[in-house]
Amino acid sequence: MTSILKADTIQDTDGNNIINENSNTITIGASGDTTNIVGTLQNNGAAVGGTNTPNFKVYRNTTQSISSASWTKMQFNTESFDTASAFDNSTNYRFTVPSGQAGKYFFTCHGQIAQSTQDLNRLIIAIRKNGTAVVELEEDGAYDEYTMSFQATLIDDASVGDYYEGWIYQINSGSDALNMQADRKNGFSGFKLIE
Repeated sequence: MTSILKADTIQDTDGNNIINENSNTITIGASGDTTNIVGTLQNNGAAVGGTNTPNFKVYRNTTQSISSASWTKMQFNTESFDTASAFDNSTNYRFTVPSGQAGKYFFTCHGQIAQSTQDLNRLIIAIRKNGTAVVELEEDGAYDEYTMSFQATLIDDASVGDYYEGWIYQINSGSDALNMQADRKNGFSGFKLIE
């Protein structure tokens, strides 16, 4: 036997609307209420919500020598977290989109170059996808500098197997190799966006 309950408004014992239907719009609860849903909330059969995974955050825990006037891959060798073990922090220093995780991703890369003499002129940061720069930002020193900082961000549509890396280029008037500073002064992170 099937039972059907027909009502356009359900109220609590104090007369407050709990569920209301008006012009094909269903309102559950009222402003200030807490609504607990047990089970899976769906939108036309698909689960609502999600998580920003996979995600990762890596940094370099020692200084890295960066040659003058040549591109150098930033070797982020320490993981704060890496939910899908998708960042290679020992060989290729890159994030690779894992199987089943294609979609839009957000990436950010930052760091600082320093030297003991004041002759740093130019700094370029790039986030590369499959070896090709997708974003590239340049910082020119108004005067020769001791240090220069950089940051680049990217939102990109990624397929399984695509890989992302941070690269850096510096020029100084002494043509010296400079150090990318360690720990909190550098990092690379990213996560999949919920769509």
